Amino acid sequence: MTRLLSRTLLGLLVLSILVIGRPAFASDAGTIWRLLDYMAVDYGAAVEQGRVVNEFEYAEMVEFASTARSGIAALPPTAARGELLADAAQLQKMVAEKAAAEVVAAEARQLASDLLAAYPMTLAPSTAPDLARGAALYAENCASCHGATGDGRGPAAANLDPPPIAFTDIERARQRSLFGLYQVIDQGIEGTSMPSFAHLPTADRWALAFHSGSLAFDRAEEGERLWKSDPALRERFPDLAALTGITPAALAGEIGQDKADALTVYLRTNPSVVTDTAGSLVVARQKLADASRAYAAGDRDRAESLALSAYLDGFEPVEPILAARDAGLMSRIERAMGELRAAISRGEPAGVVDERLTALDTLFDEAETALSPEAASDWSTFLGAFTILLREGLEALLIVIAMIAFLRKAERTEVLPYVHGGWVAALVAGGLTWVIATYLIGVSGASRELTEGFGSLLAAVVLLSVGIWMHGKSQADQWQRYIREKLGKALSRGSAWFLFGLAFIVVYREVFETILFYAALSTQGNGGVMLAGGATAIGVLAVTAWIMLRYSRRLPIGKFFAYSSVLIAVLAVVLVGKGVAALQEAGLLEIQPLSAVPRIEILGIFPSVQVIAAQAIAIAAVVIGFWYNVRIAAAYSANVK
Repeated sequence: MTRLLSRTLLGLLVLSILVIGRPAFASDAGTIWRLLDYMAVDYGAAVEQGRVVNEFEYAEMVEFASTARSGIAALPPTAARGELLADAAQLQKMVAEKAAAEVVAAEARQLASDLLAAYPMTLAPSTAPDLARGAALYAENCASCHGATGDGRGPAAANLDPPPIAFTDIERARQRSLFGLYQVIDQGIEGTSMPSFAHLPTADRWALAFHSGSLAFDRAEEGERLWKSDPALRERFPDLAALTGITPAALAGEIGQDKADALTVYLRTNPSVVTDTAGSLVVARQKLADASRAYAAGDRDRAESLALSAYLDGFEPVEPILAARDAGLMSRIERAMGELRAAISRGEPAGVVDERLTALDTLFDEAETALSPEAASDWSTFLGAFTILLREGLEALLIVIAMIAFLRKAERTEVLPYVHGGWVAALVAGGLTWVIATYLIGVSGASRELTEGFGSLLAAVVLLSVGIWMHGKSQADQWQRYIREKLGKALSRGSAWFLFGLAFIVVYREVFETILFYAALSTQGNGGVMLAGGATAIGVLAVTAWIMLRYSRRLPIGKFFAYSSVLIAVLAVVLVGKGVAALQEAGLLEIQPLSAVPRIEILGIFPSVQVIAAQAIAIAAVVIGFWYNVRIAAAYSANVK
């Protein structure tokens, strides 16, 4: 059992790295993307009407086209690499033939877009950049060359060849995305005086990109009016990635140049409005609308996939905040989205599916009201932080305290460091999770649900076996004497590591969910109030732990094992329900709703056939195990007599 648990833990850690780790090829693909972006912007300065007008620039374009092609050939194989190579060869041919600037630019941008699709990179910051920080960094690092206003006439500019870019050149600025600016800031430009600023934190590099990318534009007030008056524009920019990935020129093709310029400066100088849009459930609404169209067209699989994405990508990011402000509404939305997926999976009439979509739309209206800044308060933040940590912490606390009390009863206190090491390691792993989720990449909804689901089920299986074992040891005086006299010998080094693993699993599962909830809460401000709520919950948990440890010392060993076995068995049943529900929310298991069953999350009860069936099986296992223990104990007592 110990070996199995150790292997499972290792597997979970490897899976976590694979799920949330950054691809090794990201930097190479990023370099190629930057070359293509540079070509799209600067090729027009090298060639006009089929003639070379700048030999140096043209030689650079030829070199970049060749480098991009060879770089793509060196990337890890994918299904799309062959087509990327063909397109890169076509781009190289266009440059050699001195094709029109607009044609080369379009080909370079299309190839860059396809490259991103085949070799994904982090396209945007995880939170809205600090624009004041960006301005300060620009004055400190960039103004001497690019000028205080971005006109390219800084004090050091006269001695530089080629001269520094003028960020106020609006024609050039229209061709450059924020992601392109970030790439240049991150990697520098070889052969020029533009250095890499990779030594700066990621957030600072993004702040610089947003600041420098806004210097060429004005009319922010007009952009604000457009943003607030046009829902279609807000849907066009559901997240920061949509903002950082588009050029003003491309946006002009959709809404016109004047509007594009105004909207560009407004969004680049007010990026928080885009993150606020994510909280308005725009993504969820759009995905559900797409699901409705796919279902009406007879594409049930795509409709089901879009409905799942609406939950994982559109609703789950705001779920922690909504749970803190209106837990009942959050539960109703989760249930309604599960029932919608089930209806699509069963192939119900399109009219029935549309009715469910309409009901969800109404619930989303209520949710957006609850999520609005006006609905935020210090009390809601405090209460959310307090209840989340108390709820998640109590489950882990009960199991860890039972383990500690058990070792003390067995007079094996030298094994306690393994238990303490397990929960401390879980806290450290949780801290690393927070760093990854906050500063490196976001943890997707599916990754979160899979981690919670598999972690819960693994812990439930272990707890079921431990609970049945402890119940068996509480049945007879002879077995109690065996515990006192010989259990110490049974606790081998392998068993001690088993306890370490169990403590790690049960605590990390709760820490993982708590951290993601707190990360979402922190984006709403009121950090001090949030920390106060968390500290209060920690205080309550500490008092609870002290009471449990003190009371357990007074219990006779038979009663201790009996009570502990029941407690652990109940927690196992709860975790079974939560694990199955998480896997359903990740789309790994189907959902068959049970309208008559209430949702009681603290007990792991969720209204679906799969959850109730899994919990029924767990309860049956407990009942059979306890009955078998009683029967063995009775037979043993009869033989002794």
